[in-house]
Amino acid sequence: MRNFTLTMLVMLFSIVTITAQNVVKGIVINSDSEEPLQGVSVSVKDINSITDVNGVFTLNGLNNGKHVLTVAITGFETQNFPINLTGETIDLGSILMYEDISEDQDLSTITITDDELSDDASSADNISGLLQASRDVYLRTAAFDWSSSFYRIKGLDSENGKVLINGVEMNKLYNGRPQWSNWGGLNDVLRNQEFSNGLAPSNYTFGGVLGSTNINTRASEYREGGRVNYASSNRSYSHRVMAMYASGLMENGWAITAAGSKRYAEEGFTDGTSYNAHSIFVSIEKQINKNHSLNFTAIQAQNNRGKASANTDQIYDIKGIKYNPYWGYQNGKIRNSRIKRVNEPILMLNHYWNIGDKTTLNTGVAYQFGEIGNSRIDFNGGNDPSPTYYQNLPNYFLNSPRDPNNPSSFDYADAYKALTNFKNNGQLNWADLYAGNEIDRNNARFALYEDRNDDRQLTVNTILNTELTDNISLTGSLEYRKLDSENFASVLDLFGATGYLDINRFGTQGADDYQNDLLNPNRVVKKGDRFKYNYNLASQVYGGFAQFQFKYNKVDFYVAGSAHNTSHQRDGLYKNGIFSGNSSSPNATTSFGKSKKLDFFGFGAKGGLTYKISGRHLLDFNGGYISKAPSIRNSFANSRANNLTVAEVSSLENEKIMSFDASYILRTPFVTGRLTGYYTGVQDATDIAFFFISGNNLFIQEVVTGIDKKHIGAELGIEAQVLSTLKLRAAANYGQYTYDNNPNVTIASEVGIKDYGQANLKDYKVASGPQKAYSFGFEYRDPEYWFVGVTGNYLDDAYIDPSPIKRTNNFTIDPNTNTTFTDFDPAVSRRLLAQEEFGGYFTLNAIGGKTWKVGKNKYIGFFASVSNILNEEYKTGGYEQGRTANYQLERDDHAAGNPNFGSNYWYGRGATYFLNVNYRF
Repeated sequence: MRNFTLTMLVMLFSIVTITAQNVVKGIVINSDSEEPLQGVSVSVKDINSITDVNGVFTLNGLNNGKHVLTVAITGFETQNFPINLTGETIDLGSILMYEDISEDQDLSTITITDDELSDDASSADNISGLLQASRDVYLRTAAFDWSSSFYRIKGLDSENGKVLINGVEMNKLYNGRPQWSNWGGLNDVLRNQEFSNGLAPSNYTFGGVLGSTNINTRASEYREGGRVNYASSNRSYSHRVMAMYASGLMENGWAITAAGSKRYAEEGFTDGTSYNAHSIFVSIEKQINKNHSLNFTAIQAQNNRGKASANTDQIYDIKGIKYNPYWGYQNGKIRNSRIKRVNEPILMLNHYWNIGDKTTLNTGVAYQFGEIGNSRIDFNGGNDPSPTYYQNLPNYFLNSPRDPNNPSSFDYADAYKALTNFKNNGQLNWADLYAGNEIDRNNARFALYEDRNDDRQLTVNTILNTELTDNISLTGSLEYRKLDSENFASVLDLFGATGYLDINRFGTQGADDYQNDLLNPNRVVKKGDRFKYNYNLASQVYGGFAQFQFKYNKVDFYVAGSAHNTSHQRDGLYKNGIFSGNSSSPNATTSFGKSKKLDFFGFGAKGGLTYKISGRHLLDFNGGYISKAPSIRNSFANSRANNLTVAEVSSLENEKIMSFDASYILRTPFVTGRLTGYYTGVQDATDIAFFFISGNNLFIQEVVTGIDKKHIGAELGIEAQVLSTLKLRAAANYGQYTYDNNPNVTIASEVGIKDYGQANLKDYKVASGPQKAYSFGFEYRDPEYWFVGVTGNYLDDAYIDPSPIKRTNNFTIDPNTNTTFTDFDPAVSRRLLAQEEFGGYFTLNAIGGKTWKVGKNKYIGFFASVSNILNEEYKTGGYEQGRTANYQLERDDHAAGNPNFGSNYWYGRGATYFLNVNYRF
């Protein structure tokens, strides 16, 4: 027994001696400033150390053998060193960390933000701006390589992700989405971002299913120095100039950062899409003492850009994917009739309070004001001036035979004339508008007007972060948001005339429905006047969230909860003739005065854990339930015309979202990756669409309520450092996003409200961009500071957005007899209602750049990217038109294979480039 004890003691002593004598130490230094770097992570397998204020680190307790030491900190290139431990102390001396210039280059490739967002249809919605701060391989692939296809993470809209500036939420109360153009063109001062993926915890907000991004504009946290750059592109804008300078924190406690930019194009990739934007940014901070600091941020981003339309196959076949009917030449210059104009400055004051060593309180007050305008042409007389009006196109003459007894008796002569005219002159003719108004200048036929939203929003919030113990931290927040929004139409141009009659051209002359405002009947408006509609919206939100995080050696976990009260109300300033509130009229809905006040209580709960099998292998699980109040947009059936709420038309409930995900995460010095399986279920969503119905020429509001959707899939991202200069990357998503029930459809129009019952949408695919995406690429980064990367991408399983009204029982009903069409054929109906799937496609993208050091902390950089090198043509989205809303109309429109009202599509851009030259000092 004594011999056994002695043997065990010797073995234990030997093990302790072997591990205790292995020590690795060194100093980490910034290669540019030659100053020590604090907060650098130095690790060997599961043993970690953080450099102190002098850049010094020490690792103890390492086993003998060969290892890889990893040195990493955000903003610098990660260093990996092979070491061989034999029971001695190894002093690595000074380790130089080189700034990761790829961060600047990567951000330059994102030119989407607001530039590529279509505000007219959710099928072009995109969330790439939300992902700029992510270092995750899959998410960055989605942001940089798949964004041009309007790919959506998990198939979800951007309203499911939160964007904050200094902890203040920027998502709009109107539709829940961030308005990217409110800070567009300010890339260089918006790089300080903290991204939380999915339901993962955030130090600022409860977030959404797609996570959150907090943009930090605190002046003292910008690195001292400046940057000037010029970019050229053929995407949204042709030229961009940006400049910024940051003072850093000065000895007197002040810090100032300022930036400005100008972006311009006569037209972008799509014909006639003009672009003119300028942005300014100022952040000023005063550190009163070590515990208190005040920071003021001001952002103004003015943006005027010409919009483009979705078009039918007929139009694309004749004119190509660059065609845009919204513009024409006026006096030799391009003029677009659909200009989106955004000017909504943001003023923000933040107080940062270090209550103690482990507790901080950030209180912010933000005020945003300004206007958004979307222009279009209105006409009281004459024909629709749009060159793509269906009666101007060949299909109108080939849609049905002239002789019902002769199926082949089409009007080929007029069809050829229409084809020739559209090929040669298929743009908006501004001269015709001026000529049309010459007939009666006091009562113009045509007018250019703007749909205006003038918002004023006040936000107050406070965020507490505290470490309760070494293992437990608490985050809590309270917020209040108040929106006052003026909404009206405003005359921009009368095309040589002096007045325009403010009437509803679809009404009956002399009757109430002829008037847009019964309080001012037959009013003649002039340039700058409000007309058509005029109302205010008021909305308030107050609430907060709390979150606990627990961190231990093997397991990290968190729980969080949120609660918010939301209210919306409309106040009509015009008494619309159709919605006068007169009980003797077919429609007794009111338009003048205040609507019913809508009140909602929303809440959320989420939790998750990370199990650390080792420092290199982790399992991550998250789950949450969110009950979300309807946005203003989805609360009123037709806010421009009346006070009718969706609750009065159908049912209006909180949207419920349940989401789960599970991930395996790999983190080795040479290979990193993540494999995630996810499920998101959406219940009681609401959607509202506006369109005309052929036959009775009714302008209707299609209110779809109780929508359930199911999003299931898997994500993969993996990156391998196969050589010191070469990385291989791969990413994939395999998703299935479907409608999970048959929601209810209600139609509101000037003749009343009708419940159309259920739309048979169950198992139809959700139109959310490609549901399957695959990517593989490489990046070579030379020690001489030049790099090149190439990525191939294959995207598939994108679908048309189906028309709900066509899937109701009304589709089979003859409106003349109120019975099923006598010639109804179920087989033909199934063919007409089959959901269109877009084909898969391959894109090839390349990036490259070079950086030259021209002095201490001075660099000149060049960056270039080419997207869709092979010039692949592909559909990114589309929607079925609802005008042919019954079997007979739809069948007849498609009978000859030349529909007048076929589906509308968006196409991706062809081959495009982006070039950037910058000087940093």
